[in-house]
Amino acid sequence: MALADEEPMTSQMTSPTNSPNSPGSDGAAEGATGRTSGQDRRSRLKRPGLAALASLTVVAAVAGAAPGAGAAPAATPGKPQLKLIAASNSVTLTRYEWSEGVSLQLGTYVSVDNAPLEFQVTRKSYKDPIVAKQILRDGKTTKTKTLPKGMLNDFSGLSGFLEISVKNAAGEEVVKSEGNFCPNNASGRIRPDAPATNHYPQSCSTNPWTLGSVWGVEKGWAANTTNWDYDKTVDLPVGEYTAQVGVAKKYRDLFGMPDDRPTIKVTVREETEEGGEGAGLTTSKSSSSAHHGGGHGGDHAAQSAPAGQPAQDGHHYGPRGADAPTPPELSYALQDRGLANHLGDGTGHTDGSRIAPALKPAAKRPTGKAGVAASVPKPDLRSLPAWDIAVTDGEDGDAPGKDYLAFSANVWNAGPAPLVVDGFRKPGADLMDAYQYFYDADGKQVGYTPTGTMEWDPRIGHEHWHFTDFASYRLLSEDQTKEVRSGKEAFCLANTDAIDYTVKNANWHPENTDLSTACGSQDAISVREVLDVGSGDTYTQYRPGQSFDISDLPNGTYYIQVIANPENRLQETNHKNNIALRKVILGGDPGARTVQVPPHDLINAP
Repeated sequence: MALADEEPMTSQMTSPTNSPNSPGSDGAAEGATGRTSGQDRRSRLKRPGLAALASLTVVAAVAGAAPGAGAAPAATPGKPQLKLIAASNSVTLTRYEWSEGVSLQLGTYVSVDNAPLEFQVTRKSYKDPIVAKQILRDGKTTKTKTLPKGMLNDFSGLSGFLEISVKNAAGEEVVKSEGNFCPNNASGRIRPDAPATNHYPQSCSTNPWTLGSVWGVEKGWAANTTNWDYDKTVDLPVGEYTAQVGVAKKYRDLFGMPDDRPTIKVTVREETEEGGEGAGLTTSKSSSSAHHGGGHGGDHAAQSAPAGQPAQDGHHYGPRGADAPTPPELSYALQDRGLANHLGDGTGHTDGSRIAPALKPAAKRPTGKAGVAASVPKPDLRSLPAWDIAVTDGEDGDAPGKDYLAFSANVWNAGPAPLVVDGFRKPGADLMDAYQYFYDADGKQVGYTPTGTMEWDPRIGHEHWHFTDFASYRLLSEDQTKEVRSGKEAFCLANTDAIDYTVKNANWHPENTDLSTACGSQDAISVREVLDVGSGDTYTQYRPGQSFDISDLPNGTYYIQVIANPENRLQETNHKNNIALRKVILGGDPGARTVQVPPHDLINAP
């Protein structure tokens, strides 16, 4: 299969910004504070790959290719050379008591040389299909090649990229599966003269409302092909196995890859009664089962159960807000440090793989005349339709026995400037005074305006500072004249989802992605919260007071309304795109209410 005809570059690719417009420091996927859990919820889609490896020991694998490996074609300027490699000839997988199997973390990588591997993946609207284009740069010119249809179904990566076969000691094939490949997954250098840093994004979005993604692997780097997924484990009993991994022919033809098929010896061992690990020993529930929550069940969500099914043991995992983190690939460096059993966010750590210091607000509250020129770049806050919609019974802290409509909602920033809000506290005050800051194209602060308050939320699972009136949620009648209003009015801002990284000034490396460092402690005197360009903030309305009480509502058609900047306290470039609606149909009887969620254009994400 050949690449499509070359096309001129039709849209400008942007690099991450590291100016005062995107203040802060390194962060990662988040999952801590007030938005989750319940038996009857639908699953949420996952966000792959936020774990950046500290190092990769794959140089030897590159130098010593497996016998019979295919030869790479001669290098063409600007065209990346791809190769499937294995970091090790053997891996040990641990099977825990709480799991139905093991995740096939086989340590295979796609190495890239000669030129970066880069894609721009977009859709014009929710009525249009997703189109992926490969970006080819030879130092002088930039060209694009449209990938053939059937290479991807969403923004999570190239579908059906890997072919995996696992055989037992008797040579019988016990696993045959395919695997997707997210180029933004955990990656690292494979040679010392490769670029020192990776400027591409660190995940492939699975938010159903994503509009534009950038995928990439630097020249001289390799990206891990393993997607960490609690819901797609493989039922391998304790024992010895042999795994072989290859790349599907359509992708080998597309990228000119040799037909390398690394073979890896796999040892599966079980958890011991004492919480240790040893082959063949009896398993029992131990402290390592805390994978369900180093667990501050939270405002932002984490991993999901199989589509359309409740999560196991009552935990509800999704893109943010629950008991566990969202990385699909848990960093091997993390496991080596012995931290793999502590998942979920907390003070000083995010998805368990990276350390994220707190964002730093201005040294003091602003002085002088408030205001900003009309020509100064401003954010553009946009609402997305609700999804992850389900009926709950109030057992998670509302009134048990009542019926509630829970959902997920996202407000994102289309730019061209980040939303930067600082809160300053007067001695002894319960509220902080909030200010929005503005920056010119060079990152110099050029204005500010007062913009409401921040309040401390003491509830378990929250325990951070909320910026008031960032968004509002309402359930409207079919004629949109009557409403039930959600109790959620205050928010801790965090960049949880990449919605469109192709917009102008999109920051591919947003820094405040976890609540434990983005939203301040109770004794804070000041706090900075940022929503960066291209990113959105998803809240899952499963916490007490956040979902809609539908106990007394008649069956029929309703609309979930998501409103960004409801009081217009924040200055934006456009206030006309702040409202999104999602149609729902309520049915059933009291105590057993049901909800149907029709597709929204091409998006079928109930």
